[in-house]
Parts: sequence; structure tokens; C-alpha cells
Amino acid sequence: MSFYKTIARFYDAENSDKIDDIQLYAELAEEYGGPIIDIGCGTGRVMMPLARAGYEVHGIDNEKAMLDRAETYRTQLKLDPKNMILHYGDVLTYQLDKKFPLVLVPYNGMMHFHSQEAQLAVLKRLREWVDDEGLVVLDLPNAGEVFASQDTSSITLERTFLEPETGHIVMQQSVSFLDRVSQLFKVTWIYDEITADGTVKRTFAPIMLYYYFYSEMRLLLQQAGFEIEAVYGDVDYAPFEDGCERMVILAKPV
Repeated sequence: MSFYKTIARFYDAENSDKIDDIQLYAELAEEYGGPIIDIGCGTGRVMMPLARAGYEVHGIDNEKAMLDRAETYRTQLKLDPKNMILHYGDVLTYQLDKKFPLVLVPYNGMMHFHSQEAQLAVLKRLREWVDDEGLVVLDLPNAGEVFASQDTSSITLERTFLEPETGHIVMQQSVSFLDRVSQLFKVTWIYDEITADGTVKRTFAPIMLYYYFYSEMRLLLQQAGFEIEAVYGDVDYAPFEDGCERMVILAKPV
């Protein structure tokens, strides 16, 4: 079972407070217009507010369980299916004969591509899909801060939340390892779900993610036909500097 199929029913509850990037995407949508595409759209967290604002927003994801939830939300919110268009497939192979003024790869999306070949392939695909005068946005963590942090092999409690479908309290924990040579971050998410009879159901969800450094991403983008227009240390346009948590890159086609 894939990672996102395993955690699909937890995803929105655990990320309910993740709204800080929506203002950035709304401002860029106002500047560049639609249609917009969200790469790795998941359950539609970024798509829905943009669709509500009247933009034609496409989303692509390779996990059906996440797209099924996005479709449910679209129906519940009575969003026009022509404004929120879902594509099931792999961005590396999916055929989409359309150009977009704005291409979004939100919160950590690029981290799912582990090899340089795959990284270049996905960026070249985005180059095919973006308008010549368009913009690509990549939201990633600042690898420098992560690599400077101290490792721990202990289980860490991340958050406690209510899973709305069952009403169960869920304690989300993690145990992780960062390989600083391969730049791969291996983390196992542990969900302890307290059921109605007081017993605990434990779900394990391992995943591997790749950390990028800025100079590396700049070269990858150049090889794919982009130049960096700006880089920020957070989604609120904070400077990209020592100590910042994020690396938000705005890139334009050459």
C-alpha cells in the first residue's frame, strides 16, 4: 500500500492548519491568471481556494485515494468541476496538451523525486506545461537548517488531532533518519488511533524524501530551461538567509 493511500483519511485533519501558503498562490494567480496547475494536488488543499476564487485549476496526483477525497470536497463545496479539474496519473508520463501561466509544486512536492534523472525529468515536464511568460513555484524546506540539526533516534510526538470521519483521537508520531550523503530523509509516521472502546489502533506509514540545496536546485532548473526570478525563506516573502525554514523558488522559462 502506498504512503498516501495509507494516510489519506488522516491527511486533512493533521494538516488543517496548513493555510499559510494560500495567500502567496492567490496573489500570484491574480498576477499571472489561469489556468493554473497544482502538481501533487492531493486532496485539493491548494486547489479549492483558487477554484472558489473563480480560477480554472487543474490538479494532478498519482494516488487515487487522495483524488477521491478531493472529488468529495469539490461536491460538498459545490465547486464547478470546470474550475477544479482532477487528473489521475504520474506527472512524468501523463499527457496533457495544455499550457499554464502558473505552475505550482506546493509544500514539499519536489521531495518525492529522489534521483537526479527523475528530478530533471519532472522539471522538463513542467517546462513543457508552463507558458513561455509563465511562472513555476517550488516550495521546499531549507536543507541547510535540516542538515545542521542534531539527529535523534527517538520517537517524536508531532501532534494530536481528531479524525472527523470516526471521531477518534489520533496521536501522530515519527521516527526518522537523515542520510547526509545521499540527501535522503527516511521517516516513518506512526498514527496511534484511540478507538471507541478505548483500544489503540496503530498505523505505520514510511516514506522517503529528498532534500535539495539552493545551488543544486538552481542548476537543475537551468538544465530544464528555467531561470530563477526570486527565492524566499518562507511563503510570506521573507528573505532566504541563514536560519530560514523554507526555500520558496519562483522560476521563469528561459
